[in-house]
Amino acid sequence: QIITNLVLNARDALPEGGDITVSVNAVQVAADAAAQNPAARLGLAVRLSVADNGAGISPEHLSRIFEPFFSSKAEGMGMGLNICRSIVESHKGRMWVEANPSGGSIFRFTLPAA
Repeated sequence: QIITNLVLNARDALPEGGDITVSVNAVQVAADAAAQNPAARLGLAVRLSVADNGAGISPEHLSRIFEPFFSSKAEGMGMGLNICRSIVESHKGRMWVEANPSGGSIFRFTLPAA
């Protein structure tokens, strides 16, 4: 559900001929990441990233992007990203967004490896 939502959001943000990249990596959870999320344990995690080269998220929307009922889309309900983050956090993971150096946005989340 999380991947579907992120990919559909990326598709909606893309100009004609834009790109979406989905990647999965095994990463080591650093001490500072564990400090930001006390539920996260140090150790191996899986990181999934969904990147697009669309317009990106405006700075005034960035701090609110995961808030319930906040949407930058006229027809958006503002619940998709909030639900995605809640699912990730309920599995002791972390979700965030950052600017894509190639333009657009990268949504990332990590989940502890079993």
